[in-house]
Amino acid sequence: MSDLSLLITETALGLQQISQQQRPLLLQTSDWQSKYRTLMQLGKAVPAFTAELQRDEILIAGCESKAWLLHEFHGATGRHYWAFDSEARIIKGLVLLTLSQLNGLTKAELAKIDVARLVAVPGVQQNLSPSRQNGLHAVLKKLQQQIA
Repeated sequence: MSDLSLLITETALGLQQISQQQRPLLLQTSDWQSKYRTLMQLGKAVPAFTAELQRDEILIAGCESKAWLLHEFHGATGRHYWAFDSEARIIKGLVLLTLSQLNGLTKAELAKIDVARLVAVPGVQQNLSPSRQNGLHAVLKKLQQQIA
């Protein structure tokens, strides 16, 4: 198995864990600091990109901190898979939270989803700095391009 396939497989398992365990807890938490801590911890559920995988062609333009979004489409099944890494842990957590709801879906299933709403965790966006909001927007824009 290639490094890329292994990364996609391990990330899929981590995203499934986020979707089933951490996401429900995050949505039940009412205070900003607890949500922030939870989001910062989400990155531990998936593998970090190795230096070899931190390639310029998957680097997201418009992020103050470096962020990489890897997309893989499996033609045989028609399913989309992603892996993500970022130097900014809060952005990594928010994007992983979003990917946990999208990973493994078909184009038809993805077309029914408003990606921006997936990342709209109550009490989070208004506490992000403008540069973090811009970085998150850049990642979501790239994600939406990959879905189209």
